[in-house]
Amino acid sequence: MRNGSEFALLGQETSPSEAMNSGDDRWAERYSRQTRFAPIGLEGQSRIGNSCVLIVGCGALGASLAQHMVRAGVGEVRLVDRDFVEPSNLQRQMLFDEADALASLPKAVVAAAKLRQINSTIHIEPFVIDMTAEYASKLADGVDLILDGTDNAATRLVLNDVSYRYGIPFLYGGVAGAQGMSAMLVPGETACLRCLVGNEEEEAGETCDTLGVISPIVEWIAAIQAAEALKWLSGNKDALRRTWLTANLWPYSVKESALPGPSKHCQHCGQSAEMKEFQVIETGLEVSRTAILCGRDMIQVTLAHTLDLAVMRQLLTSRGCEVTANPYLIRAQLAGGERLVLFSDGRILVQGTQDVEHALALCNLYVVESFEAKGELLIESS
Repeated sequence: MRNGSEFALLGQETSPSEAMNSGDDRWAERYSRQTRFAPIGLEGQSRIGNSCVLIVGCGALGASLAQHMVRAGVGEVRLVDRDFVEPSNLQRQMLFDEADALASLPKAVVAAAKLRQINSTIHIEPFVIDMTAEYASKLADGVDLILDGTDNAATRLVLNDVSYRYGIPFLYGGVAGAQGMSAMLVPGETACLRCLVGNEEEEAGETCDTLGVISPIVEWIAAIQAAEALKWLSGNKDALRRTWLTANLWPYSVKESALPGPSKHCQHCGQSAEMKEFQVIETGLEVSRTAILCGRDMIQVTLAHTLDLAVMRQLLTSRGCEVTANPYLIRAQLAGGERLVLFSDGRILVQGTQDVEHALALCNLYVVESFEAKGELLIESS
């Protein structure tokens, strides 16, 4: 964030928020080009300003979606991401820069700070969490639209289930290689994601892990998603595309097919049903969930307990690990070349492997057994 001296260097005696509060006429024109677009107008802009969106994933798609929503004046934006900024993100994730990657800051936190510089008149709240069914239910409360900026099937299907359980539209989007897909899924009107692409194993398909990804397709799909979001939020629901769109920029092709209605046999879009929970994996000492993260040699392990990062930093340092930290996470370089990234909510990213069993073994060795050796509980101090 800029401080007072930086504003002075730019020839500004006050920050933008101070200028707006002082009645500076320049800020009255903020949304003038958008309100001059007839389908939105002043009434549509008022609707946008009174709306709330949940953006899950602050990487490639999510960062671009967040910028569109913030610049358009959406009144409340909730940002969710479990990850931190790395150099490999900078090729396609437009909100982040080299300083963010060097600091290993959480994407949601960095995104919120930069988005507040873009628009300080709206409410932006970051959440550095893994989007489980429990979190999704809580964060969806009061939301007008759920926007998909994720990179994995499990999270998308949780969002789908929450969407159809609570009647909140879900704006799906995904990219891999030079190809992208998008669809606006509306409870009561369209089939759900499970009906369209199957369950987790079937939906996973080709990802940026196997195909890579180029930034133009990210921006292309994000723009399509943002346009549909503005239609919905401004009250222009008749203008919705209502198709499943697949685009390929290399070679160029675009295909659309009409979205089917809800399936009467589906427990999600066809009738009211309880959400399914994540499958848990039993390890020797803890109950944990694991996930292979897209595009990286990395496994996420989620422990059954929270972590006291200050204690973990001491324990890992005492075991000879090279440890760095910021207020949100600690990173420990292991002797074998792998790296552990620990979050206070009990998540551990194991970098340098795609072997789930090896990742679990490292977590047991360096985290669980470290606490047992010290006679400590694997739980954060209250």
